Order: sequence, then structure tokens, then C-alpha cells
Amino acid sequence: MSAVSAFKLVLLSLMAIVALELVAKRLRLPPAAALLVGGAAMAFAPGLPPVVLDPDLVLIVLLPPLLMDGAYYFVWTDFKRHLTPILLFAIGAVAFTTWIVGVVVHFVVPSLPWAVCFALGAVVSPPDAIAAKAVLERVALPRRLMVLLEGESLLNDAAGLVLFRFAIAAALTGAFSATHAVLSFAGLALGGIAVGAAVGYGLVCLLRLLDDDYLIITTAVISAWVSYIAGEMLGVSSVISTVTCGMLLGWHQHEVFSATVRTRGTAFWQVVVFVFEALVFVLIGLSLRGVMLRLGGLQNAIALLGPATMATVVTVVVSRCMWSFGIEAIKATLHRISKRLSRPADWRSATIVSWAGMRGVVTLAIALSLPETIPGRDLILFSAFVVILVTVLLQGTTIGLVIRAVRPSGDAHAHVYLTEPQAWARLEAAQLEAIKPLVYAPDGAVLHPRLLEQYTYRAQITRAHENAASFPVDARNAHYDVVLAAIAGGRAELLRMHRTGLIHDELLHVLEHDLDLQEMSSRHARG
Repeated sequence: MSAVSAFKLVLLSLMAIVALELVAKRLRLPPAAALLVGGAAMAFAPGLPPVVLDPDLVLIVLLPPLLMDGAYYFVWTDFKRHLTPILLFAIGAVAFTTWIVGVVVHFVVPSLPWAVCFALGAVVSPPDAIAAKAVLERVALPRRLMVLLEGESLLNDAAGLVLFRFAIAAALTGAFSATHAVLSFAGLALGGIAVGAAVGYGLVCLLRLLDDDYLIITTAVISAWVSYIAGEMLGVSSVISTVTCGMLLGWHQHEVFSATVRTRGTAFWQVVVFVFEALVFVLIGLSLRGVMLRLGGLQNAIALLGPATMATVVTVVVSRCMWSFGIEAIKATLHRISKRLSRPADWRSATIVSWAGMRGVVTLAIALSLPETIPGRDLILFSAFVVILVTVLLQGTTIGLVIRAVRPSGDAHAHVYLTEPQAWARLEAAQLEAIKPLVYAPDGAVLHPRLLEQYTYRAQITRAHENAASFPVDARNAHYDVVLAAIAGGRAELLRMHRTGLIHDELLHVLEHDLDLQEMSSRHARG
């Protein structure tokens, strides 16, 4: 496919995204499901050339910004509070699914080498951050479940990629060491954290030095690819490197970004993420045609690979249920022994977590990266596509029904935050304290008995001096200097409340957005 044809295909895909998003909203379907089906339909459209995806290109272009987006808005305090269950799913569930899929596939296809069976398990084991985000943002879940699922999807890709790497090495060489695999995973994970932290810290220092809005936004955007490529070049987990960098940038963005940068940058970033998320699912559907042609058509693929593929799909779904309910069973046992050792089992949450295991771009990219000489390559490719289709279409479209049927309860042990009225009361008190030194003249006279609404004040000044040769700005600037001082005082109090754990990140973003709009309006009026 020529570069011009590739551009036309991308443009066609963007047009299809708009139409499919409208269809999804009209039919009340998850957009990911509509985009996946639409992409598959486009793949078999007459005259459309086969789409062959370069897995390395897919990963390096689409994955970093989507990982960065999830990490940037991820709540660090919630992550630390729920770190144990996140790791149990991000590492434990991935390893368990890899093992049980390998065992089941080897039972169905005894001629397939064990290493290849486990490679298939590693391909389909990690739920995808992009698929999870695209589906879960349309449903309402208790905060602790959202933190668990988002945290798991951000970290489990690294576990799946490492397991896949060792399974393929074992398939090609016939040698495998469990101890070496565990140590290598620990090294890759810790190395990814170190590289991501270094890139993120350097980025924060650089952003403090820049004073141009567009340079700041551009630098922040390319940081996703910088952290990912740095992880790849240094031989560590590029996924964890990007996630770490995103978390660090998200934590410091309240201090290093101005109101204008945050408002403009957020708007630009949301469009980028929307387009990239949509393209991922369309490209997955488009690439289905090439796989079908390779296997000699859908009928041949089903006849040759159907039993093993169906066994893989069922095992992927069942193994997650086994792991989720197994953890709750252990919690229930520990709680019966001693209520101090564990919380009571939460079977409703386990049901939801079991059903929220959508696969996506990482599963596709890992499958496409298989060496041509590996035995069972066609089975792994076909199974990967079917797992993506089933989990996104079946689980993605029904997760809302499951949540409404189960009705999960809130977290009784959740941290207690200030309400929005309570936070506003503290913020406005801080603003009042910030302007008190500025509203009195040296002789004690009050300069600003009250701050009039901004547009009323500007209208009065304009009418009073409409016939003057030039417009006096001193009075107007003095007014807005006080307004800006009040906003700065409120912003400082807002960050203090957040850093000390009094308010949640979601409320921080709401109040900060209001202050950003006030500051932008005041700075524009001041001139």
C-alpha cells in the first residue's frame, strides 16, 4: 500500500468513526463495539486493499498516548491504597490465565508444543487499558472498582509481554527457566519505573523553564512517546515507563501548567485521545481481512481452528472468574478466622470484575509480532481476533446490564473527603485572606469596598472614558490585580487541601477548572 493510499484509508477511517459513533449513541452501544464491527465490515468492502498492520508501528504510534492519558488522570492516592488488589490482577491474573489457557489448548491440540500453548495464553491474558477505558467510561461503578480495573489495565500489559517473550524463546530454543523469568520481569518492571520517573522528572523541570504555551503543550504531548521509546532503548518495560511518566506529570501539572495551558492542552489532548482510541478498534477490524485471506476464508478458519479457538475464548472468560472469586473466597476464609486480617468477601464486586476483561490493541499487536516460523501461528492469530471480538462485543455491551443487576455497594472503608460546598468554603476563605492586604490604602482607606462583577465594571469604565483620547488602564488593572491575587490564594488553598488528602482528585479538577476560567478571563480583561 502506497503512502497516498494509506492516507486515504486513514481519512476514510476517520469519516467512518464519526458515523459509527453516532450509530453507537443512537443504539446505546459501547462505541468500542460499534467501531470494531464497523472496521470488520470495512475490511471486506469491495475494492478496499488488504490492510497489513506493522505491530511495532501500532504499538509505538497508538499505545503511548493512550497509556499516558490513563496514567495522567489516574489518582495516585487511590493507586497506593488499592495497590495489593491491583497487583493481584495485573500480575497474578495474567499469569494464571496464561497457564490455564496453555493447559486447555494443549489438551485440545496435543500436537502443539507446550511453549506455543503458553505463548497463546500470554497473548490473550492481559485485559487492555484502551478497551477497558472505552467501555467503562460509559458505566457507573464504585470508585474502588474503577481504580482496580484502571490500575490493572495500566500494568498488566507488561506482565503479558514478558510472559509472551519467554514463551516464544522457549518455543524457538526449547529452554525455559521460571526463576530467570521472574527475575527478568522484576528487572523490567523496576527499570521501567526508574526510566519513567527520570523522564517525568526531567520533563517537569523543562516545563518550568518554558514560557510559551504552545511549546509547553507540544512538550507535554510528545512526552508519551519519549518515555515509551526510552524504555524500549534501555531494555526495560516501555509500558511501565510511560505509565510512571504519566503519573508523575499528572501529579505536578497543577503546579507547572498555567490556566491557559491547562485549558488549551486539555482540549487538544482530548481530541487526540478520542481519535486514537477510535482508530485502534477500526484498525483491528480492518486487519481481520488479511488474517482471513491467509487462512483461506472464514469457513476454513472455523473448520481448522474452531475447536481450539472456542476453548481459548471460554477459558479466558472462565479463568478470570476463577481468579476473581478465588480471591474473594480467600478473603472470606481469612475474615472468618480473624476480622482484622481481611475485609468481608464482596461477591458482587467479584462478579463485575470477572466480566470486565476486555481485550484490545495489545493482544492484537503481540499476536501480529509472532515469528513466521513459529508453529501454530495461524491459531494464535485467529484466536487473538476472536477473543477481542467476543470480549468487546459480548462483555463490553453487557457490562452495564451486569452492573445494574448486581448493584455493587460502595466502599465502607473508603477515605472520607470534603464535599464540594465544604471545599468551596475553605477556598473562598483563602481568597478573602489573599486580597485583604491589597484593598487598603496606606492611610487605611478602603480601595475596593466590593469587587463588582467583571463585565459591569468594564462597561462603566468604558462609558466614563468613551470620549477620552486614550483609555486609562490603571484603574482597571488595579481591580484585576486584586482578582488575580484572590485566585492565586484560592489555588494555593486548593492544592493544600488536595496534597493533605482533604479532597479527591475529581473535585480538584472541577474546582481547578473554575479557577482557570476565572484567571483566563481576568488576565484577558486586564490586558
